[in-house]
This record gives sequence, C-alpha cells and structure tokens, in this order.
Amino acid sequence: MSERFALIGAEEADPTSPYPVTLMCRLLKVSTSGFYEWCGAAISARARRRATVSTHVQAAFNAGRGTYGVRRVQQVLARGSDPQVASVSLKMVRSVMAELDLSACQPRAYKVTTIRDASATPTITDHLRRDFSSDTPGAKLVGDITYIPTWEGWLFLATVLDCHTKAVVGWSMAAHMRTDLICDAISMAATHTLLPAGAVFHSDRGTQYTSAQFAEHLKKYEITPSMGRTGVCWDNAMAESFFGALKNELINRTVYPTREKARRAIAEYIEVFYNRRRLHSGLGYKTPLEAANEYQQKQSLAA
Repeated sequence: MSERFALIGAEEADPTSPYPVTLMCRLLKVSTSGFYEWCGAAISARARRRATVSTHVQAAFNAGRGTYGVRRVQQVLARGSDPQVASVSLKMVRSVMAELDLSACQPRAYKVTTIRDASATPTITDHLRRDFSSDTPGAKLVGDITYIPTWEGWLFLATVLDCHTKAVVGWSMAAHMRTDLICDAISMAATHTLLPAGAVFHSDRGTQYTSAQFAEHLKKYEITPSMGRTGVCWDNAMAESFFGALKNELINRTVYPTREKARRAIAEYIEVFYNRRRLHSGLGYKTPLEAANEYQQKQSLAA
C-alpha cells in the first residue's frame, strides 16, 4: 500500500502531471482519504527527522566552538551512531544551519609582519617549496611567530607544526620575541616528536630565525633549516594557516586583561581543541591525534 501511495505522491508533486489524485487513487485501487492520511504521516516523519538533525547540528557547531562551517559540521554528523543523522546531506546541513542562524567565525585580512635581518647571510634555501605534505611525522616541521594583544601589552607566541599530523608539536609564549622564544618551541617539538634523520624546519626570514643562536640550536637537534622568501606568506602557508585559525577561532573573539589569561586560553586551544578535537580538512576531516595514532598503528602492523 505504501508503494502505491508513494507513486501517487511522486506524480502529484510533478507540476506537469495531468492526473488528478482521485483518478490515480481509483486506478491503483486505494482510497483518497488513505492517501492524504499517508501524506500527513510522511510529512510528520520528515519534520521529526529534521528536528533530530537540527539538534545534532547545533551540538556539532557548539563542539566546534562556533568555528565549524557546513562541511565540518556534516563530518561531525557522519561520525555519529545514528544512521538517520550520519547520512544527512550537505544541502540539508546548510539549510538547517541557516534556519538556526549558525555561521562560522570569519578571518580578518592578512598583514605582512616579517622583517628580514639585513645583516643575516641569505644562504638558507627553501627545502619545502610550498610542499607541506609528509609521509612521516617529524620529517617536515614549520614554524612562525605571532603576537596577541592583552591589556598588559603584547604576548608573543612561537609555534612548531608537524606537516604529517598537522599538530602543533612545539610552542612557546613570552612577553618578548627574542630568539629564546623560538628556541624553546623547537626544544618542545624535539621532546614531543621523534625526529628522523634529515628533519627539516621551515620558517620565514625573520631576524630570530636567521640568527646565529637559532642556527646553533637547530644543529643541536640535527635539524636542517629551510626558509621562504621575505614577505611571501604562501612560502610558509601552513604556519600562517594555523595562526589564521587561532586568531579567527579564539583571539579575535575575546579580550584578554592579562598575558596569563591569554597564555592559558591559547595553551588550552592548542593542546585540548586543535591537536585533539578539531577536524582538519587536510587530514580528510580527522584530528591530528587520530592521524598520529593511525601512523603508529600502520607502523605496528608493518613491524
């Protein structure tokens, strides 16, 4: 019976159909009242499903801290155990998010802040050439420095990201941006990540990265330096992308009265949200932690 009602419903939905409902019901030997009762039930089922999807969309958006757009929200739903929700289309997610007035926070314009040390030797080459892919954790690292405004003054953040897992494996924060800042970030990365022979660290040509102190620090861990061109953000796009996410998803959405408040918020964002919970499109919508675990599992099976 339901199949017949579905056929009638499909035909009725076609604006070019010349057949009235009463005629179709008579030909298929079903009652007209039964058909309309079936239509009401079908509409109610769709409404119930949409309400369920709306609840899950809101939860996924909240879990992403208001930073997830349509695609990431859909990926969160696809990970769920409810097949009704896991199979929801991108179109429906977009419609529900519009209905709930949910939109991901938007980034601000990029500014060039790198200042090259005129006295530094320009012998360090670009070993990555914008290829930020890597089959092995620790083989390719990228880093940069950014600044965070607080009521006490600037807080400077140096980071080291792993190209394989996209995780922030090293970071350091201070009220200054001396070379010690980036040396501390490298030391943390070397502690948290097994660096294979020939590991490369890529950065811009800022004065800290071109200093003799930093060159000696990289030698300590047998890391090869690599640098892009001055003021060309694409040469260090992965590091710039992280800072874009950090500022868009955290820094630009709040005000920090003290450096300590900012430091705690940034540390929590990196270690709790970004490295362990945030879905990365570059990882096929996996988290950095999942990418690292997946690599370890493959290595264990191969051993």
